[in-house]
Amino acid sequence: MAEKRDYYEVLELSKGASEDEIKKAYRKLAKKYHPDMNPGDKTAEEKFKEVNEAYAVLSDPDKKAKYDQFGHAAFDQTGGAGAGGFGGFGGFDFSGFGDIFSDFFGGGSVRSSANRNAPVQGDDLEYRLTITFEEAAFGCKKDVNYARVEKCSTCKGTGSKDGATETCKSCGGRGQTVKQVRTAFGIMSQTTTCDACRGKGKIIKNPCPDCSGKGYVKVKKTVTVTVPAGIDNGEYLRISGRGNDGRNGGQAGDLIVVVSVRPHQLFERDGSNIYCEVPITFAEAALGAEIEVPTLKESTKYTIPEGTQNGASFTVRGKGIVNPRTGRSGDLIFTVTVEIPKNLTDRQKEIIRSFAAESGQKNYAKRQSFFKKFKK
Repeated sequence: MAEKRDYYEVLELSKGASEDEIKKAYRKLAKKYHPDMNPGDKTAEEKFKEVNEAYAVLSDPDKKAKYDQFGHAAFDQTGGAGAGGFGGFGGFDFSGFGDIFSDFFGGGSVRSSANRNAPVQGDDLEYRLTITFEEAAFGCKKDVNYARVEKCSTCKGTGSKDGATETCKSCGGRGQTVKQVRTAFGIMSQTTTCDACRGKGKIIKNPCPDCSGKGYVKVKKTVTVTVPAGIDNGEYLRISGRGNDGRNGGQAGDLIVVVSVRPHQLFERDGSNIYCEVPITFAEAALGAEIEVPTLKESTKYTIPEGTQNGASFTVRGKGIVNPRTGRSGDLIFTVTVEIPKNLTDRQKEIIRSFAAESGQKNYAKRQSFFKKFKK
């Protein structure tokens, strides 16, 4: 397996990068490698997942602090499937389960007889939801289809068809076995989870046919998610109690819906503000004009002054994206690009020559300043 790359390296940043730098780097790379921008490109798809994984950690102050101190080891214990690590993107990552039920029955760490039946909270699950730029701006409702581990409805989580159990003979009901191991330091005792009862201390005599005696089953679920207006790419929604069921009476985990926003053909976003380019003619730039400017809902009229230069920016207040925390809308900031006409007629060329001869240098302040500096 290839070694996991440093998250700062993935986002092309130096360690200690600021929150703003992390956000800008993420937006740039997420757009570059987004599946919609690279259809069928598996390499770009993998890089997109890698970028999202890095951002999920570095954008969270607590996770970032842990990562800065311990690196990837800070999240190894999560198995990549919970809120601590956000292991898999594009669906649910059950890779941390091994056998998906192993953690439910002692397949993980050894537990003492005193706490092996203590309540254990279920794992959080992650789902990546892709929405359009407009859906992110105005909000929407989406059905999310996913799979979760639930208590078996037939046996109520006992794993037994008729409720009958007996004390495990291998461990005497302790849930653990002790083995004598010969080492270089002498004979030592090694305590491990009992293989026969998987740490439960009891053996099910008649296993439930629906869950094969495990007490839990994997089922498909659908939940309707309300995506708030103004949500940004990489942000997530936490739906309480929709993750995997807990065991021994423990509460269920959460469903974490990570939002991926498709790039827009015209607009780019920075916080609540949106940006676009609007082409104008040479005549409109020189003489000024009322031009049509696109917004997320409909176009609007805007009057640019005469003498507008190529690359000049203008702001249309309140035509950006609503901030879900404050309820205020951002602005639309558009940059004009002056298009130079091609395929001129002879008469048009003659008019421009006459204009150039009559104007001389007096209308070109930047040009005059440039050549003065050049001559110095």
